[in-house]
Amino acid sequence: MGRYDEELIPRNRRNKTIKIIIVMQNYIKYASLISLIITAVVFIPLEQKLLGWLLLGLITALLLFCEKHYRQDMMLVVVSLGLLGITQINTNISYLHIFQMGSTLFLAVATPFIITRYLYKEKTIQYPFHHGRTWYKREVFYIFITATIAYLLLPFYLSNTGAYHNWTVKSGAVNLVTLFIGTNGLGTWDEFFFVSTILAIFKKYFPFPLANASQAVIFTSFLFELGFRGWAPFVLYPFALTQGYIFKKTHSLLYVITIHLTLDLVLYLALVHAYYPQWLKFFLT
Repeated sequence: MGRYDEELIPRNRRNKTIKIIIVMQNYIKYASLISLIITAVVFIPLEQKLLGWLLLGLITALLLFCEKHYRQDMMLVVVSLGLLGITQINTNISYLHIFQMGSTLFLAVATPFIITRYLYKEKTIQYPFHHGRTWYKREVFYIFITATIAYLLLPFYLSNTGAYHNWTVKSGAVNLVTLFIGTNGLGTWDEFFFVSTILAIFKKYFPFPLANASQAVIFTSFLFELGFRGWAPFVLYPFALTQGYIFKKTHSLLYVITIHLTLDLVLYLALVHAYYPQWLKFFLT
């Protein structure tokens, strides 16, 4: 065997080893994504906190074997899920609960943004409120379609499942205004967190359909825990998918927030009607 052949064998072995490592890292990357989705379901709607923390530990261990940038970004998702895990997610509108829940939800959004922007010096997470043009007619029409569907579906859903009991609706201007602000505040936070943060990180490393489908599971899990029980996930999941897709197409956070708050306005009115049927008699149920 010549000298050239002797040098070629180790080089081939090194190349083969590198390929194996890359393949393994790719498998681990997808395994960590699947684990994050499972953890969100376990942690939030199923409320299995111990198992949730064990899964977050497992994900952290998996990320140690992943490429540096992926590990850094996905650890931000782990931290955010951890913050959701210690948050009492419900529709209690007492000022103490609003402060407690609002604080951890704010940190879940702010922490990934601050770290990526000022520590990593990257613009992975952005909040583009204006996309440089007026909304197309079909985009405005879609908002009216959303309102119509919500008007027809939400009152029926609330009465059919009794899910309106998961919200506290008390008469009085202060209580009604607080409920309105809380409902819209959470709707706005949803888009900042799930679409602008989680989806932004996921789509950086995975094909958009997979990234969007993954954020939609976490989005739906949160809304289920918030109070949308019964068969709501079968409607919420397509909505979460659509919001991610619309954000991708329009690059306008303002637009997806407007869609969400349109739905939340109808939800708010339907909740008031469910508790006080003599009010807002324009609903069909």
